[in-house]
Amino acid sequence: MNLFDEPWIPVRWLPGRDGPACIGLRDLLGRCQDIEALDVPLAAAQSALLRVLYALTARVTGLDEDPKLDWIGRREDILKGCALPQKGIEDYVSRWRDRFFLFDDVTGRPWLQDVRLADECTESSGVNKLVMTRPSGNNHAWFIHARDSTPHSPSAGTAVLYLLMWHYYGAPGKCTARTLHGERISEAKRGPLHGSLSYHPEGHSLLVTLLAGLVRPAPEVQREEDLCSWEQDKPADPAGAPPVPVGPCGWWTNTSRHALLLQPDARGEHVTDARITWAYRLPGVFDDPYLIWERKLVKKKQREEAVRSARPAKANRALWRDLDGLLRHQPPEAQGEQTTVEPPKVFDTAVELTDQLRVRALGFDQNKAKNTQFVSGLTPATVGHLTDQLAEAQVAVGRLRRLGERYGENLTEAVRKAWVLYTRGDPKQAGKLVPQAEALYWPAAEREFWARFDRLDRTGESPDGGLDIRAARDAFLRLAREAYAHTTDPLTHTVRGNQAVLEARGLLWMTRPQRKNK
Repeated sequence: MNLFDEPWIPVRWLPGRDGPACIGLRDLLGRCQDIEALDVPLAAAQSALLRVLYALTARVTGLDEDPKLDWIGRREDILKGCALPQKGIEDYVSRWRDRFFLFDDVTGRPWLQDVRLADECTESSGVNKLVMTRPSGNNHAWFIHARDSTPHSPSAGTAVLYLLMWHYYGAPGKCTARTLHGERISEAKRGPLHGSLSYHPEGHSLLVTLLAGLVRPAPEVQREEDLCSWEQDKPADPAGAPPVPVGPCGWWTNTSRHALLLQPDARGEHVTDARITWAYRLPGVFDDPYLIWERKLVKKKQREEAVRSARPAKANRALWRDLDGLLRHQPPEAQGEQTTVEPPKVFDTAVELTDQLRVRALGFDQNKAKNTQFVSGLTPATVGHLTDQLAEAQVAVGRLRRLGERYGENLTEAVRKAWVLYTRGDPKQAGKLVPQAEALYWPAAEREFWARFDRLDRTGESPDGGLDIRAARDAFLRLAREAYAHTTDPLTHTVRGNQAVLEARGLLWMTRPQRKNK
């Protein structure tokens, strides 16, 4: 199975454009102007695949280098041509096609795999370990029930998606033992995107999406040094430190901390077994232009130290609540907070391509012990107008988001307080009241947020970005009051319960959310 030629990527075509449900990499690059978007059902796999596609797009367009500082103009010319250069696609495919076989016993370089594992791993991990949505070993079932004794073999195309997920979202900890210099080691580092949520600009076609998602390389970056993992002459040494990429292509494709080897059936149509283990013994550095990075001041040995970490993926957190992380201009009231936010670097240049961009959020809510849920979201409104020239609009978005957050947190505190006053119990054991109140408030607050977001000023002429602060505050407060009344209504049927509800109700008007340690 050659990934350039065989169909394995699910896509959604633009209206009036016909094509198969799945295509290979060659057709995807050649017809991306006719494709609306990727149709990959697994959010983490789509996030990983996009990074591979960014690297391929940069290679075939020559946007992997910027020696003459004309990168922006060259990207705009490609968009005006309404297609990626066909010659660039064919040249790259002809040069690297042999490295894109999923199963390759001839050259010994199957795509994103390490053939050394056939000798260094005496035990296999099993196909259920490869498919992250299945339970393996003694783990609990997540999506489906499966047994290691009778595993169902995934198709080769499906296996590629899970191969990508392991390279980017692989879990740390115990793994299949790998023997190195006579020593058996079974401890893996976490994948570069493990537990994170990444943000990608998305246009009206896949062509726009791929071009907008590119990151401008530094002038000194050279493609001969900024290599993708499949372009390296030989596999990296697992005993050494992970390579530190020198440019975008390396950051997109060469940061994995896991090594895999897939075993096909006799026809090469399905994967029947897999070896999944660690790739490097030593820790490495990691950066990513699609993550929101947070810096928090943490006390260590009687001094404060800034700790930088990616904002994690949360299955119960809507995309609009993280929109502040995309803003380069924060509200003045955000200054002085202990946590500072670094927006994804990709948006520095994405909005210069077109102002008709939405944001696709893709991630995996997971920790070291378990995988919880895939996270996916798409802004219903374009955010391309949030440029440096419209600072007031960005400030307005930040304030609107903070208002929605404030009254949602006030609602949580009020419901918890009412329950404590009524039962005289532990506030952490507020039964089903708090989740019920949050289930009522947050979806309604999300609709309110986007409705007001659509009415913000896009010209830079209106003061405060066109945001009516008083009206927005009243709207979110009204939603909180309605959710509070509906949730606490069962408590009001007794005198003590009614008094508790009335006393706690005042917390809805708090100007600041109550600190959790109080």
